[in-house]
Amino acid sequence: MKASIQAVAAEAGVSISTVSRTFAKPNLVLPETRSKVMAAAEKLDYRISRSAAALKTGQSFRVALLMSDSISTWFNSNTYAGLDSVLHPAGYDISIFEMADAHDRHEFFATLPVRRNVDAVIVNSFNIVPEEVEKLSNMKVPIVGINIPSINGFNATVSIDDRQAMHVAVKHLFSMGHRRIAYAYETSNDNNQNMVFSAEARLHGLMETAEERKMTVERIAIRNYEDATNTILNSLLTMDPAPTALYCESDELALPVIYKLCQYGHAVPQELSVIGFDDVPLAAKIGLTTLHQDPFNMGENAARKMLSVMSGKTPKPLHETLQAQLMMRETTAFID
Repeated sequence: MKASIQAVAAEAGVSISTVSRTFAKPNLVLPETRSKVMAAAEKLDYRISRSAAALKTGQSFRVALLMSDSISTWFNSNTYAGLDSVLHPAGYDISIFEMADAHDRHEFFATLPVRRNVDAVIVNSFNIVPEEVEKLSNMKVPIVGINIPSINGFNATVSIDDRQAMHVAVKHLFSMGHRRIAYAYETSNDNNQNMVFSAEARLHGLMETAEERKMTVERIAIRNYEDATNTILNSLLTMDPAPTALYCESDELALPVIYKLCQYGHAVPQELSVIGFDDVPLAAKIGLTTLHQDPFNMGENAARKMLSVMSGKTPKPLHETLQAQLMMRETTAFID
């Protein structure tokens, strides 16, 4: 027989209203009390009716997650995992909206009036424009950003300081004697909306720091229909004089290049230093010098801020900027 809310209340030693509040508005229940209720519910195999809770509270217990790339990418999958680790225990499901191109993006915002059955919106790592933020604001639900270009219109944000991270990386190469470097980065075919996450901030940060130190930067722009590794290698071969270091926008670009260079008999870092960005799990195993960021933690922080805003509280800090950490490993070296 299905367990009742009365049975859960008796098992946990709390009132029926506390059990109801634990599932409907968990942020209003003390963590210790919430744990007792959840333990009792699990023991009795109690399942709250989502539809009944929605009718009672006016909540849908759904959160919309907007992203410009596939959920399968390293950054997005870890961000999602971080969000879910906080939102799922709080009783919320995440509805994912992938907008890979301008058409998907236009269609989403054009049909926004019928998407009002969410309790909050999380915008993850793309250059959302003010007009789109305004449309989201009309939904009258909290809007939280992860790696977005501006905090305007957002209730709370969590971002990595891409520009500062590039300052740190370029200074590292400069300190090792490098004066001519190549920078490999992905570009978007969407001329109206640049959907490549953090690309502009990283490029600006790199060029700014390099110019301050009178370093030469050869750009390798990779279009999304090209073979990235071959594009990078072919570009390096045509550069005269050759760069002494290669900075890749992501570890995803850097790691295959290192493999190919070694396969063709070119020593890294003796002939070419290589540095990446992200610090994916394979980076440490390969010994890749890179910038470390933690998208899982960013997702957790964003979810906590969202729950705080939904409960009428002001998260601190409201707008959080995280610093990437330089992981100095074996793929960069001093030059004479």
